[in-house]
Amino acid sequence: MPHLDFTQPPFDVLSAAERQSIKKNTQVRYLAKDETLSTDDLQYFYVVLKGHVEQLLDGTFVTSYLGSNHTDHLNNNDWFDSRRLPKPMIEDGLQESDLQKDTDINELIMPYQFRAVEDTLLLQVNGTAIDKISAQNYLVRQLVSENLPERLKALQLRRSGQHLDAASYDDQQEVQQIMLQPVIDITLLPVHIVGADDNLYQAARTMTEAGLKHVLVRPTGYLQDKDSFDRTLGILTDNDICRAVSDQKNPATTPCQGYASFHLRTIDADDDIGDALLTMTRYRIHRLPVIDANGKVIGVLGQSDMLAHIGHHSQLISIQIEQATDLPSLATAVELIGRYIRAQYQNGIKMGNVSRMVQTLNAQVFTKLWQLIVPDEVMENTCVIVMGSEGRGEQIMRTDQDNALIIRDGFTHPELARFAETFNQHLANLGYPLCEGNIMMTNPMWRQPLKPFKAQISAWYKNTDPIHSIYLSAIFDGEYVCGDESLLIQIREHLKTAHRQSDLMFVRQFARAALQFGDINQWWQKLVPLLGGKPISYTIDLKKAGIFPLVHGIRTLALENDIFTDPSSKGRLKALVQARALTQERADTLLEALEFFMAQRLSVALSTDNKHAQEVDPRTLSALERDLLKECLAVVKSFKGQLSRQYQLEIG
Repeated sequence: MPHLDFTQPPFDVLSAAERQSIKKNTQVRYLAKDETLSTDDLQYFYVVLKGHVEQLLDGTFVTSYLGSNHTDHLNNNDWFDSRRLPKPMIEDGLQESDLQKDTDINELIMPYQFRAVEDTLLLQVNGTAIDKISAQNYLVRQLVSENLPERLKALQLRRSGQHLDAASYDDQQEVQQIMLQPVIDITLLPVHIVGADDNLYQAARTMTEAGLKHVLVRPTGYLQDKDSFDRTLGILTDNDICRAVSDQKNPATTPCQGYASFHLRTIDADDDIGDALLTMTRYRIHRLPVIDANGKVIGVLGQSDMLAHIGHHSQLISIQIEQATDLPSLATAVELIGRYIRAQYQNGIKMGNVSRMVQTLNAQVFTKLWQLIVPDEVMENTCVIVMGSEGRGEQIMRTDQDNALIIRDGFTHPELARFAETFNQHLANLGYPLCEGNIMMTNPMWRQPLKPFKAQISAWYKNTDPIHSIYLSAIFDGEYVCGDESLLIQIREHLKTAHRQSDLMFVRQFARAALQFGDINQWWQKLVPLLGGKPISYTIDLKKAGIFPLVHGIRTLALENDIFTDPSSKGRLKALVQARALTQERADTLLEALEFFMAQRLSVALSTDNKHAQEVDPRTLSALERDLLKECLAVVKSFKGQLSRQYQLEIG
């Protein structure tokens, strides 16, 4: 009798006692070709030893589960829990609570059907036994969870290459998930506030008594009522007081107002440590006031405390970039970014955190390069931006460079074209390939003064050429790199204004691109090894099937809801939830699916040295990765369906 393979997931994390329990509750099951699991059979967990089972919903193909005879690896069997039910469609801005007012969701759900496509041998495990083990073994619970983020965590854990057993799980989880922890998991510095009109001596005494090197400063006119938010607080440090003394100011009579810094960067209490690291690195600051849901400061996150949590790797690269004085030294720092990506991936760090940190480090490289090329007057009167996946903070491989230069109206310099050419060419030499679509500042269309830049955007909104939607997508994703940021802010304001003045059907036409590349079922069929007895291409295009529909669909919803400030998909999803255009659960699922496709693409790139790495062969994946690929393709299919209904468009 065949046995469960305890070297394969989800059973490779069982203790000896749990293995014995599973063995007692497992039996072999045979399904003849075209035989279907009965209603009584839908209470078991199945492992496909040999053969092919098709999952259907109301007669429509959903996915396939394959035995090891259909994969390149022995004992790489698919599994499925026949008790799992289809998830209800909660989308289109409809909150779950609203839906439940009128309808009992469970009444609408019908179970899946499972049919053997060929003679199939299965191991049938009692579902109750699986539930008991899941309750006591977190690793098993993750692997068989209905929750996509939980299963993705299990995959990240395995990619770290660390030994898996339940006893050591807590330590491993702490290491791997540290970047996902909320900032309030770090001990925050206490809050001490002085008034802007208090003198420097009072502030220094407060610092000394508290053992701090800073105090927060309440601005003049600040009102302590429920409508006053602590984001307006300033900060005064010991360095500021030293500066006042060096200016020969009397600390006993000099108010804090003149030496404190206001308009602080802050972070929300529910943001994660990765976001805090990103903000500190990007803006080169050492303290972040932490704001709760009521807009009140609950503590100050110190850089040294945070670094004690996460180590110094990215900080060291940042210092290397800052100290670079020529192209060779900058090239060394760029090489370190590549090593950083590989190390973070191998450590199982969440892909969204890796990509956003890479965006920050790349921005520092671009800034340093621009500083090395141009005189100060050019730096002060222009704004360098990046676009596309680099702008969204979703660039994990150096595929190509998308950048532009916004010039202050009235400013000219005879060498601007040469500076742009040098910038793009040096980036290419550093390993950032030139953009084949010529969306770079060497192209005069992407190197313009503010006023004609705005006029050009207004023309694109008329959408007379399909390429205009591509240009608009690029500038929607524009993110600041260096120079005068206010120039980019004015472009974003114009994007909003021009959209409001555009044709009412513009968004509908803009959404159409997310539905191209055919029906998602075509991608599903790639998971079936043979179709009609003839071999088919096995590879799945991760960009076309997964990344692009999600990114452009989210971008479209953001456009419709006037969301222009944060170009990242994560930021847009957060804003869409606040606008009640999406539920929190829906937004989380879309982001998890997007990051899974990004991670899979990086995995292909690292294993094959293929810098484009768009395609993956499902036969080369583990059963767990195939399971998650199917789930994420299902998320894309559902999202495309939502867009199709919302904008009344045909898919494909």
